[in-house]
Amino acid sequence: MAELGTGTQALLAGGDDGVDAHAVAERICRACKTGLDVDGAVISMLTATVSRETLWATDPTAELLEELQFTLNEGACMQAATGGRPVLVADLHHSSDTQRWPIFAAALAEQTDVRALFAFPLQWGTVNVGVLDLYRKTPGGLSTAQGRDAISASETGALMLLGLGTDPEHTDADGESGGSWLDHAPSSRAEIHQATGIVLTQLGVSAPQALARMRGYAFVEQRLLIDVARDVVSRRLQFTEQMR
Repeated sequence: MAELGTGTQALLAGGDDGVDAHAVAERICRACKTGLDVDGAVISMLTATVSRETLWATDPTAELLEELQFTLNEGACMQAATGGRPVLVADLHHSSDTQRWPIFAAALAEQTDVRALFAFPLQWGTVNVGVLDLYRKTPGGLSTAQGRDAISASETGALMLLGLGTDPEHTDADGESGGSWLDHAPSSRAEIHQATGIVLTQLGVSAPQALARMRGYAFVEQRLLIDVARDVVSRRLQFTEQMR
């Protein structure tokens, strides 16, 4: 097994010329999967809006982890994002921690073979730009060294992403300054933003309330939030006060 403790150096290898947030996330996730004895990794980015973006996932299971947590608005990732501290669950089938997010834990057990989950906020000081999620298919916690390396990776990732967010030399595909990427609606969540605007108009509520209504509908119908949003945008689904 490769050591991540050579750690953070591996993440920074090759410099950051020309990289974007997705490339940074891919570098971090790949390094963690290789060096921390985990089966997968995913990084999601917080935004200044009601949405969030999955920057990069090592595999479909990791991507589903983020989608379920965003849809249900609970889980280790959400807890790490709001609490600003790592959330470490060595065995999802035998842990009191999952009582904090029972719906997510049940969905995870039903739809995946994930047994251990570790969420680390991408935080530097008081600034939190996202979350790094790691998972294993077998139960077992991170060793002291692995935990230390995961924190180092998350801190390095936060610094690299913050650097992209404030460096005027980084530009997006439209030629705009990269300094505003934290405020942009991410492309992978654009339909959710659009649907939120449609629902808030239909119901006359705030954006957070509109998003909550879509989440509630997705949960009741056992669907992903993104699929509900697409139905709203395509006008196949319309929210009314009578809907529960």
